[in-house]
Amino acid sequence: MTGRLIAAIDTPELPRAQALVRAVTPHCGLIKLGLEFFLRHGPEGLRAVAQGADVFLDLKLFDIPNTVAGAVRALLPLEPKLLTIHAGGGAKMIAAAAEAAAQSKAKRPKILAVTVLTSFDAAGLEETGIAGGTAKQVLRLAHLALTAGADGLVCSPHETALLRDAFGQKPMLVVPGIRPAGAALGDQARVMTPEQAVAAGADYIVVGRPITGAADPGEAAAAIAAAIR
Repeated sequence: MTGRLIAAIDTPELPRAQALVRAVTPHCGLIKLGLEFFLRHGPEGLRAVAQGADVFLDLKLFDIPNTVAGAVRALLPLEPKLLTIHAGGGAKMIAAAAEAAAQSKAKRPKILAVTVLTSFDAAGLEETGIAGGTAKQVLRLAHLALTAGADGLVCSPHETALLRDAFGQKPMLVVPGIRPAGAALGDQARVMTPEQAVAAGADYIVVGRPITGAADPGEAAAAIAAAIR
């Protein structure tokens, strides 16, 4: 596979986002735009920033099935390659999202279900009433999502090998929580280096601040892309 790197354009500022996309696109398979950017700038901002790059639209949709299906249909004209929903929304919601995405036919976005956010550890999950640790919850939600029609999963690098063992090579695994050796962890609790995540079975790795916070974001993206090529 080529272009395993997804650069997370983690800024709400439009000119800054445009500059980052120009710098990193030659080294990335996709760019990721998230909730903060999309809520500030909307569809027109996405079009202005994407500049022809393939987009991973990371909105983590989570609502009743009919509402999520409507949201997916509303996003189809933007032609995102990847779109996230929360696996915790349940089988009916996931199925509704997948069915709505299919209406785009040839330009259908891949629906990725978020299992457990990489900011969570076992203690954080327990605070929400979920016992048994992150691995158990990830497997439970992964099975639910894939059975309901999701194309793949967003998961921590620490669950990537576990998911490959459980579900094989078919589901797409998109893995945030990536930090090159020596980089600050920020708000991520479960991290790996880019090389470790790809070796564990990641199809794509998502890297934000180690690229966008670098003195030369293009150079930082190029170095990570070379490390996992």
